[in-house]
Amino acid sequence: MPDPDSIRISANLETVHAQIASAAARAHRDPKDVTLVAVSKTWPVDLVRLAVEAGQTVFGENKVQEGEAKAPLLPSHLDWHHIGNLQKNKVRKALAIFSTIHGVDSLDLARQMDRIAAEEGLEPAVYLQVNLAREASKHGFTDEDLCRDFPALLELGRLRIQGLMIIPPFTEDPEATRPMFAALRAFRDDLVDRFSVPLPELSMGMSHDYTIAVEEGATLVRVGSAIFGSRG
Repeated sequence: MPDPDSIRISANLETVHAQIASAAARAHRDPKDVTLVAVSKTWPVDLVRLAVEAGQTVFGENKVQEGEAKAPLLPSHLDWHHIGNLQKNKVRKALAIFSTIHGVDSLDLARQMDRIAAEEGLEPAVYLQVNLAREASKHGFTDEDLCRDFPALLELGRLRIQGLMIIPPFTEDPEATRPMFAALRAFRDDLVDRFSVPLPELSMGMSHDYTIAVEEGATLVRVGSAIFGSRG
């Protein structure tokens, strides 16, 4: 008899991919330009394995220790992204597990990552987290701080800066996040023009608003509950 969880997760993944494709079509984009990061935080390895069996290969974890526990138990070809706040004392462990760090929120953290990456012979992909809404509860550069620090960030030769990341203020209405996603895209474009560097990626959008994010230019969406279900 088929495993109900396997059927559910496979169906959910199909739905998410279909909705990404529809959102991309509305924005006249190629859905292949959008990477689905399945947020597996707090979910057991057995459920994550079901998503792998359904074809998912990119996973996101908020905590280093959780990624450290899960990754060795799952296929080695998976691509692990760290999507939460990263403490400087966890950088070495994080770089050993995660190919990509989404929440680089300060020049100090970036410098620590660059130094350790050099020691370990690594070149991690990073996304600079921007706090456009200036929420006290959220990490990230303000737009002014990032413009000020950007030349120093570009000097960090071990970090492959891919683009920007945002976690907008939560709202029950997904449409209300659209201005923030559009603002991040515009800010990215301004940085590209100002500093003459490529920043092709935008990590934005979660389970309740990822279709809006795709319409506004997201190249990575971080989706958890729409795949695995609601926690608790």
